[in-house]
Amino acid sequence: MSVNQTTAAADESAVAAGAEPVNAMPPEPKAATKPADRTDMVGKALGLLVLLGDEPRGASAAEISRRAELPFSTTYRLLGSLTRDGFVDYEPDGRRYHLGLRIFQLGQRVSNHHGFAGTAMPILRRVTEQTGEATILSVRDGLHHLTVSKVDGPQTFRVTSDPGHLGSLSTTAVGKALVAFAEEGERERLLAELPLEHLTPRSITDRDAFRAEIEDVRRRGYAVMDEENEAGMRAVAVPLLNGQGHAFASLATAVPVFRLSLEELEAHVPVLEEAAAELAARLPQRA
Repeated sequence: MSVNQTTAAADESAVAAGAEPVNAMPPEPKAATKPADRTDMVGKALGLLVLLGDEPRGASAAEISRRAELPFSTTYRLLGSLTRDGFVDYEPDGRRYHLGLRIFQLGQRVSNHHGFAGTAMPILRRVTEQTGEATILSVRDGLHHLTVSKVDGPQTFRVTSDPGHLGSLSTTAVGKALVAFAEEGERERLLAELPLEHLTPRSITDRDAFRAEIEDVRRRGYAVMDEENEAGMRAVAVPLLNGQGHAFASLATAVPVFRLSLEELEAHVPVLEEAAAELAARLPQRA
């Protein structure tokens, strides 16, 4: 629930008075705002939104200040502006901030612009109907993959990679497909620089082994993940290719290991490939 910043100010004053440790620096002097200062403050505000995106239960101003490594007064002032404009919600009961509905609205517009909602979702639903399992569509966002659409399967066990989730490129099937079918120069850069995260005992952390894995993905045309990203889960993914044969997205089916063997999961590759070809023909191609 959102409240006005006056209410938030009263609560955060109590925090600053001793309920939580806060930055003890004196108030920042008021000065004329230069264009460069305004640009910097925009960057800091966006950074706070990114931090809040990693806190599904929200965070207090003091916690955000510490994580952002900003003075409490600066953090609090920025949160006030973001709350006023609907980008952040403030809950007085726990004195915690959350991402606001304005962020959701903008995200939906981005999704619609790229066709992820109107174009992709019916195809993802069809894949899930055919496989009986969760279907996930991802794109690359720097050194991560970003889940842009997902349809859960009818089973009670639910895959946790929801839209907006940033995940590893090296430990996931969608990530490996995006790396393997990236433009050659970009692929080589990723193979040389991509952090190889050790998320489970089965994660590939040796660079030569990862390069060999990516070559296997290119050879067979699809990627697999067998408990490398999350214990008890496996997935298979295929790339969505643009006219140059480079991946601009990837499509996956994910299952718990107790439900399907790796061979049974790989049997769904033709269904994914057919859907990927249809999506590639309909979606705007980013890469």
